[in-house]
Amino acid sequence: MFWQGITFTFYVFLCYNFIGDFYAKNIIISTGASHRKLGVPGERELAGMGVSYCATCDGAFFKGRTVAVVGGGDVAVGDALFLARGCKKVYLIHRRDEFRGEDQIVKRLQEKENVEFILNTTVQEIRGEQMVESLRVLNKVTGEESELAVSGIFVAVGQIAQNEKFADVVQLDEGGFIVAGEDCKTSEAGIYAAGDCRTKEVRQLTTAAADGAVAALAACKYIADVAEK
Repeated sequence: MFWQGITFTFYVFLCYNFIGDFYAKNIIISTGASHRKLGVPGERELAGMGVSYCATCDGAFFKGRTVAVVGGGDVAVGDALFLARGCKKVYLIHRRDEFRGEDQIVKRLQEKENVEFILNTTVQEIRGEQMVESLRVLNKVTGEESELAVSGIFVAVGQIAQNEKFADVVQLDEGGFIVAGEDCKTSEAGIYAAGDCRTKEVRQLTTAAADGAVAALAACKYIADVAEK
């Protein structure tokens, strides 16, 4: 539901939008996050047909095949290491000449015979009829374009939080995610954040579901505590 705002008074939250006003004793925010896209031709058309945003979810489908990972952060290098265990070949494509990911993982990747770094390079197009077949890539230094034959591409260029409406209500980090620990408590008493919308290391369906249980129990406790005051 599209919320326009939240106010708080006397242990009661007022949530209002274009439908009307809603009163609540506490709130659980679970707006999730969306994967940042490359925005190149073929990405949307071949999503789920070789284009993936989760190596741990879909990596097993590419056992013994050649794939590419796009990105330079911790998730990207971690995905490349994970895929290297079962894939025939893994291209790690990064637009810069250095990775932002953990140095130890990068060094482990360098020791893998089936991993190849393709630096200073961007993906220009994802090609294929029914499934991903190849990538058209551009070397930003030389200006040369080339084609990589792959069966899959794993995009790991970050996630986009959707918490703008709550910026004046709870604390957000620099990436726009709600600052909340494993207890799902935010900076505002009575408001909890569950799932991918909060600050966390792992964003998976299972961790989001676990957050839901933690936040629900915490919310129940909050109501009980307020009732005693």
